[in-house]
Amino acid sequence: MVRERCDAWAHAGGLLTIDLAAIRANYALIAAEVAPARVAAVVKADAYGLGAAQVAPALLDEGCRDFFVAHLAEGLQLKSCLPEAARIHVLNGAPPGAEASCAAAGLLPVLNSWEQAMAWRDLAAGQQRRLQAVLQIDTGMSRLGLSAEDVTRLADVPAFFDQVEITLVMSHLACADTPGAAANQKQLERFEALAGLLPPAPRSLANSAGSFAGSAFHGDLVRPGLALYGAGPFEGLASRMQPVLRLDARVIQVRTIQPGTGVGYGLTFTATRVTHIATVAVGYGDGWPRRLGGRGAAYFKGVRLPIIGRVSMDSMTLDVTALADGELSPGDVVELIGPHQTLEAVAADADTVAYEILTSLGGRYARTYAGEAVRSPLEVIA
Repeated sequence: MVRERCDAWAHAGGLLTIDLAAIRANYALIAAEVAPARVAAVVKADAYGLGAAQVAPALLDEGCRDFFVAHLAEGLQLKSCLPEAARIHVLNGAPPGAEASCAAAGLLPVLNSWEQAMAWRDLAAGQQRRLQAVLQIDTGMSRLGLSAEDVTRLADVPAFFDQVEITLVMSHLACADTPGAAANQKQLERFEALAGLLPPAPRSLANSAGSFAGSAFHGDLVRPGLALYGAGPFEGLASRMQPVLRLDARVIQVRTIQPGTGVGYGLTFTATRVTHIATVAVGYGDGWPRRLGGRGAAYFKGVRLPIIGRVSMDSMTLDVTALADGELSPGDVVELIGPHQTLEAVAADADTVAYEILTSLGGRYARTYAGEAVRSPLEVIA
């Protein structure tokens, strides 16, 4: 295992270290917060870019039995990583024509529209068996879910529930990341009213932020995503979660430029003094946002090293003048996400959200999965 990690790091420009123990700890913290409600895990987009094949089994060991993905293809892939006892829910439902594949795999589609509900009912009738599914209600986000009219319409078709067993009724909060927003209470009230028209079934409304919004929002099942991965959708929550990942980049070259020298595409940075610069092997092809040029930074031994010029596809350039001569050399690594720079800080510098940074991290990094506190790459590969 150590040899494999060394080889992978030797061949890559960056190292992404993922702490599965921290993910499990975050799950346990949420479980304690929402008990007696159950806790699911949202592992769509390859567990927010961190590797569903590794993350989902770790959460299974922690007691998770409900997993949510976005697409049927994700669910089919995840199925090979989990035992039959795990319930895999497909948030976007089964695409038209793929209902039979979804049922054959034992996946639970989220029925988001009248058309999806009728297609699933028709499949059940054709197979002469009762099929399970999740029903989503739109309570104000206007993204996915049956309208109030369609919920009422469905409630008037009792034969539907003879053919489709609803294992969960769910909705999604639009403003949970703003605690105290009036929209949250309105959605809760609308959800309870509409769900009350349907046959009894477990209910789920809360995402990561909703899990910390109070017991009224917990229902029977909460569906955290971002919080599992160490980030907080609102100020203050991140400090309660354990950091999950560390990202380091390899230094390719160190050089000195003179005043008046430009750097990078478009020469958007021009040195005003003698400047020591370092080029590192991570760029927007690795999911490091291009807009961090002139705004973001890396760290070395706790020293902030600003990104100068534009971020390129495969590299970017840092101003390392703050370091002593010869302190940074080719082959050294700089911290992009870690103890000196959080995921949320990177997202703020890039004028985006932590979700986007996480799910954009590319496949070119060497990856290692740690079961303890995230360490530097040199410690990991030692």
